[in-house]
Amino acid sequence: MQPSVDIEALNEQIRIESAFVEQISTATSKIIVGQQHMIQRLMLGLLAKGHVLLEGLPGLAKTLSIKTLSQAVDADFSRIQFTPDLLPADIIGTMVYNPGTNDFSVRKGPVFANFILADEINRAPAKVQSALLESMQEKQVTIGKESFKLEEPFLVLATQNPIEQEGTYPLPEAQVDRFMLKVKIEYPAKEEERDIIRRSISGETEQQISPVVKPETIIKARKLVKKIYMDEKIENYILDIVFSTRNPEKYGLNELKPLISYGASPRASINLAIAAKAQAFLNSRGFVIPDDIRNICADILRHRIGLSYEAEAENVSQEDIIKTIINNIEVP
Repeated sequence: MQPSVDIEALNEQIRIESAFVEQISTATSKIIVGQQHMIQRLMLGLLAKGHVLLEGLPGLAKTLSIKTLSQAVDADFSRIQFTPDLLPADIIGTMVYNPGTNDFSVRKGPVFANFILADEINRAPAKVQSALLESMQEKQVTIGKESFKLEEPFLVLATQNPIEQEGTYPLPEAQVDRFMLKVKIEYPAKEEERDIIRRSISGETEQQISPVVKPETIIKARKLVKKIYMDEKIENYILDIVFSTRNPEKYGLNELKPLISYGASPRASINLAIAAKAQAFLNSRGFVIPDDIRNICADILRHRIGLSYEAEAENVSQEDIIKTIINNIEVP
């Protein structure tokens, strides 16, 4: 166990180093009205080196939020619109023949940026999805015989529409598992939507914001996030939550057994731990508390729990299962 003096020193360091979080929030609020949960989760993914899958209906500012965040961080931004006719080369790049020199040269694709917006990722075939997901996992791209490292920070932010599933290619479970977070975007509140209307009609909405943070600051913050203290009791709490999705009967949750076809993978445990530390950083704290776990749990687990036919017949969602687990697992 770390001495309390170390935690106090770390706490003070985190408080100072996390000042840019408020700057990003202030900058993004000039363009984005409401949607604080989405902005927080995008920043969480940025600090925890985790890719984010956003699911929501059209018109909920998913694309705008991602673009605005990239402007605030002074990073390169690429938007890839996924369509059925897209090819892997359209994402990673290809070899181009040069008649003048009689040889081939590499033409890099849009994946060579800091922020990648994969718009409607489920609109493209599996081969194209795999090309992007390989870049996410390996942090490098191979074109011809050459391999190229992707520059940090590298973050893939994908969107998908929960309706209009006709003609789409749903991401397989193994590929969805590579996203640290799956965030569901809700409609804005009535007051927020009133503000959106007024800004749009008056033309007050800014189209672009000035950068407030350099990419180097994000890379430095990521190293600091790893140092945030996590007690062994918190680690056990994470393990209890994840293991209860695999063997609910061992945790007195017999009613969940027939509802779950498969539980969360070890990636869930890893991502819960890393994301909890990033959540503590966002709250300017040098140590993880149980509320950090509870706060991010649904976004980490919802795409890692398989529902049985019985659950679908009874209209039980992943959120219902996660809520039951959180309410029943003993908090340290």
